[in-house]
Amino acid sequence: MNIQAILFDVNGTLIDIQTDEGNEEIYRGISHFLTYQGMYVHRWDVRDEYFRLMDEQRGASAEAFPEFDAVELWREFLRRRPEASHALPPDKLRWMPLFLAEMYRGVSRFRLQLYPDVKNVLDELLRRFKLAALSDAQSVWALPEMRAVGIETYFQPIIVSGDFAFRKPDKRIFEAALSGLDLPPENVIFVGNDMYRDVYGAKQFGMKTVFFSSNQGRKTANGVEPDYIIYQFAELRQAIAFFDAQ
Repeated sequence: MNIQAILFDVNGTLIDIQTDEGNEEIYRGISHFLTYQGMYVHRWDVRDEYFRLMDEQRGASAEAFPEFDAVELWREFLRRRPEASHALPPDKLRWMPLFLAEMYRGVSRFRLQLYPDVKNVLDELLRRFKLAALSDAQSVWALPEMRAVGIETYFQPIIVSGDFAFRKPDKRIFEAALSGLDLPPENVIFVGNDMYRDVYGAKQFGMKTVFFSSNQGRKTANGVEPDYIIYQFAELRQAIAFFDAQ
């Protein structure tokens, strides 16, 4: 096969990450922070409003696989509090939604690390292939997290669903990645850990697929079969050899 590029999912494939959006400390911390900004919001009101705004965003979307916008969510959160515009100077009010989105993710996160052998394998692959990343995430979270574990420079492009209005398995997000690679799907292998969003999504676009059966993601999807399965990231070397031999 004439494989010229490898497209990776990120969380659950390259990065072993654990977050807990039910963690009370998220909402307590944001509530206390807002107090210092002149806004008095109970932690449970912060939590309830956060999920209500997320549901509103997704409910207003006409997309089959809608994605929310974390920064816009917090912008709307502040917009619905008249005291915010009185308590905060305009410059601070402009950057506050970004700060709140970053704080939310930071407090919710319990683990952030690469799976074993990820960097070694990426170093080897980068000598032979174009590498790109496609993540269902928010850029305000995904890019700093990739930077924190030292892999953001391996990929061009990095496609993040939060920059669109939709997420995997929507064909258009795969199309955006292929457009960035400037390659047809038959020249690209997709590596992911979710049988539906990753494997089904990539196969419907004509890419060969490697399913990484990691500690995250959906293991089965009706009628979906990957072209190759790995159980440790280092086994991606054998998967590439398999495709090279075809």
